[in-house]
Amino acid sequence: MDDLVAIAKIARPRGLKGEVFAELLTDFPDRFEGLENVTAVLPDETRRELKIEEHRFQNGRLVLKFAGYDSIEMVEPLRDAEICVSETDAVRLDTDEFFDWQLEGCRVETIEGREVGTVSEVQRTGGTENLLVTGDGRDHLVPFAESICVAVEIENKLIRIDPPEGLLDF
Repeated sequence: MDDLVAIAKIARPRGLKGEVFAELLTDFPDRFEGLENVTAVLPDETRRELKIEEHRFQNGRLVLKFAGYDSIEMVEPLRDAEICVSETDAVRLDTDEFFDWQLEGCRVETIEGREVGTVSEVQRTGGTENLLVTGDGRDHLVPFAESICVAVEIENKLIRIDPPEGLLDF
């Protein structure tokens, strides 16, 4: 079975006709154009195959309507579910771009081979993303910039960094 990629998370029902508000988890909101079949992963890890009947943006929020879900009572069990597509249906990125889920769990080491830790989170602040690297009981914020993250080997789950002086302060 394909691995799944989360593209939205249902926040709560909207209105009485089975619509839901959802938080976008993708940098590509236009990917909902023409998207029909998705998998909802509920908080208890059960999955439901859903068909998107309609989508729109309202005040910056995504509104979804699923086929066969026509009342608030029907969509309430979908609250907090992640809306996913298979990894093979994910948006294609350039060779130097990565999904957050690909970076999370990567080992981080310096170019000298010194272990720093593991990426536990990708933080987006509006500028350069930061990798939250956890290791040795400490957290390090490492800017995800080419000048610092000099090698990203997704297939090996490894990121090599050339940290400027003071970034790590072991």
